Amino acid sequence: MYEYFEGKISVITPSYIVVDVNGVGYKVYSPTPFAYTQGQKAKVYIEQVVRDTGITLYGFQSQDDKGLFLKLLSVSGIGPKSAMAIMAAEDSNSLAEAIEQGEVKYLTRFPGVGKKTASQIVLDLKGKLGDYVARLDRKDNDEEISSALNDALLALIALGYTQKEVDRITPKLIEFDADTADQYIKKGLALLLKK
Repeated sequence: MYEYFEGKISVITPSYIVVDVNGVGYKVYSPTPFAYTQGQKAKVYIEQVVRDTGITLYGFQSQDDKGLFLKLLSVSGIGPKSAMAIMAAEDSNSLAEAIEQGEVKYLTRFPGVGKKTASQIVLDLKGKLGDYVARLDRKDNDEEISSALNDALLALIALGYTQKEVDRITPKLIEFDADTADQYIKKGLALLLKK
C-alpha cells in the first residue's frame, strides 16, 4: 500500500522509529533505527505486513534493502521479525554475498537462524539476488555509470539475462551515448541478441 514516507524522524528507539508526515506519526520498525537522527528529514521505504495480530510497518533506508527484506520473507520459516534481525545483525552487502556463495555456516550466526533455516535461505535465494548484487557492485566499482544505464542493466537482468551476459556488454553500453534507460535497454538487447 505504501512505497515510502518522507518526513521528519521524531522518535528513535532500539527497534523502531516514528516518521512524522505532515503531523501524522507512523511507527515504523527498522533494522537500523540508529542510522537516523532525531529531527532529520528522511525518506523511509516502507513495507506493510498484515497478520492476524495486526498491521505492521517496516522501513528501510533504500529500495535495495526493502527488496532484500522481501526476498528474505519469501523463504519458508522466515518471518518479518527474523528477516529484520538478520538485516540488523549484518550489513546487507555481506549478507547478499554470503547467500550467493552458499555460506550456510556464515548464515547460522544470525539470531534465530539454525543450520536448516540457513540452508533454506541459500536454497531459496541463491541466484535470485542478481539485481541486488549487481546494483551493489555498480555502486562500489563503477561510479561512471549513469542512473539510466544502471536501471537498464537491472532491467536486462530482470528480463532473464545472466549477470555474466550483462557484464559482457556493459563496456559497449557505457560508450553508447543515451539519455534514457529505454534507449540503453534497446541497445543492450541488440547487443545480447547478436551472436
